[in-house]
Amino acid sequence: MKNLYDITRHLVWLTQFGLSVCAPLVLFVLGAVWLQKNFALDGWVVVIGIALGILGAVGGLRTSLKAIEQQGRQRPGKRPPPTSFNSH
Repeated sequence: MKNLYDITRHLVWLTQFGLSVCAPLVLFVLGAVWLQKNFALDGWVVVIGIALGILGAVGGLRTSLKAIEQQGRQRPGKRPPPTSFNSH
C-alpha cells in the first residue's frame, strides 16, 4: 500500500509540475491572440503575451522545484504533511 501512495504522490507532483509550467504560457498566448483579433491590434501584443507567458512559466517552474526540493529534504521514514495549494 505504501508503494501505491508513493506512485500516486509522484503522479500528482508530475501533473502539477506540468500544469504550472504550461498553463501560464498557453493562457497568455491565447489571451494575446484574442486581444489582437478583437481589438485589431498589431503583432506586438502576441509578442508581449509570449514574453509574459514565458515569465509565468519560469515562475511556476521555480515554485514547483522549490516545493519538490523541500519535500525531498524531509526524513525518509516520516510521512510528509499534506500540502495545500497555498503552501507551495
